Amino acid sequence: MAKKNTAGRALLLGAAAIGAAAWAIAPRGFADKRDHYVPAVPDALYAHRGLHDAGSGLSAQYAAESGEYVALARRMAMKGGYGTPECAGPIAPENSLAAFAAACEAGYGIELDVQMTMDGQVVVVHDADLMRVAGDPRRVADLTYEELTRIPLFPAPSRPGCALAEPVPNAVEAPALVVTPSAPPRGYYQHVPLFSDVLRVVDGRVPLIVEYKFEGTDWTPRSDELMEKADALLQAYDGAYVVESFHPGAMHWYREHRPEVCRGQLAESAPLGRSGVVDWLAGLLAFDWLSRPDFVAYDWRGGASPQVRLARAMGAVPVSWTVRSRDELAECDEWFDHHIFESFVPDRA
Repeated sequence: MAKKNTAGRALLLGAAAIGAAAWAIAPRGFADKRDHYVPAVPDALYAHRGLHDAGSGLSAQYAAESGEYVALARRMAMKGGYGTPECAGPIAPENSLAAFAAACEAGYGIELDVQMTMDGQVVVVHDADLMRVAGDPRRVADLTYEELTRIPLFPAPSRPGCALAEPVPNAVEAPALVVTPSAPPRGYYQHVPLFSDVLRVVDGRVPLIVEYKFEGTDWTPRSDELMEKADALLQAYDGAYVVESFHPGAMHWYREHRPEVCRGQLAESAPLGRSGVVDWLAGLLAFDWLSRPDFVAYDWRGGASPQVRLARAMGAVPVSWTVRSRDELAECDEWFDHHIFESFVPDRA
């Protein structure tokens, strides 16, 4: 009898755990979508940070296919009015106006990142600092937008197809000595753009996935300021877009303030032991109860994971990030409805 009771309790606990997991992972319900006329994720291939000739993903690992991709980015950027064949350096670095124009000319959707400058301007840039993209160690949040206009992305001696910018003087040995140039560089260059300028360049030609970027898990008044300012720009924008973030608080903000917008939870697998408990739980989509997303944007390697399959079965649309070769696309295609890509030219539009 004792063994039967123990087994019964175990079954009940197991059922409760499964129920709790399903409740936590559950996306927005159909009735909520219907009541708020929520659009679907537009059917497109999404160019990661624009179609770019310098930056994310352009590493030796993907060199076999990235040459074609870089060449396409340059052709499409020039078609859009940026750079010339004589430009020896990058003309369409990641998250630049030229990269976004290139994606539009090629007919790809765009995934991009928004954060805020020291003077409260919403700009499009991925990292918290400029080291990787400009060789400048300073944080975006410590610079004004006017300063950013004088800091070129991937300046000389950077070359097309490079993944990292060369460090500026003192960037490594004495970063506190790095200052903003007193004047912009001569000749052609791209800098971190205003989100408003990006929206003007795209002008509704292709759909957008807009990611809200945050440092850490804290939610501050500055976090609310970013949400309010970026969303105000999107409300005035006449084009298709969806929003996403790793921070469930950002999508909770949309849930509370703009329920008519299609929202997504970004996540990736984070094995316990190699990451903290919060990251591990986020990878399991355990905080989706805060965001109740319409789609789940997950690391392309995790499409077959139980949490992504359960979310999909419950109605969440799965979106992969970031696919960087034809082989990776073929490996994950059956698990995802949409893809964010870079470093290669997909065979299908």
